[in-house]
Amino acid sequence: QVQLAESGGGLVEAGDSLRISCVVSGREFGINGVGWFRQAPGKEREFVAAVSWTGIGTYYSNSVEGRFTVSRGSAKNTVYLQMNNLKPEDTAGYYCAATTRRIGNIPRAYEYWGQGIQVTVSS
Repeated sequence: QVQLAESGGGLVEAGDSLRISCVVSGREFGINGVGWFRQAPGKEREFVAAVSWTGIGTYYSNSVEGRFTVSRGSAKNTVYLQMNNLKPEDTAGYYCAATTRRIGNIPRAYEYWGQGIQVTVSS
């Protein structure tokens, strides 16, 4: 069993940066990767980024590549999403998710989910 908890969300202005965190606990030895998804009102849950549990492989959606960076921290149960040059369209609930299987860009690739945190970007 795996538990995930996000933190670091909040309200920022367009152009600002924000780093959000995902702490993974439980049977983390079985994890192959951690993904970030976001969901805005009226929208489907959207893939943002993912990192392999080794920290070596990273993956990004076209909408965030070049602005966001996903990484596994020195505290190896923690995954970060560094978000730079935030835009109002980045406003959403952000969720981290873990998979023991192949890393993917769709929600069903992930077995375990956090509760989500809100990131709001004002213009």
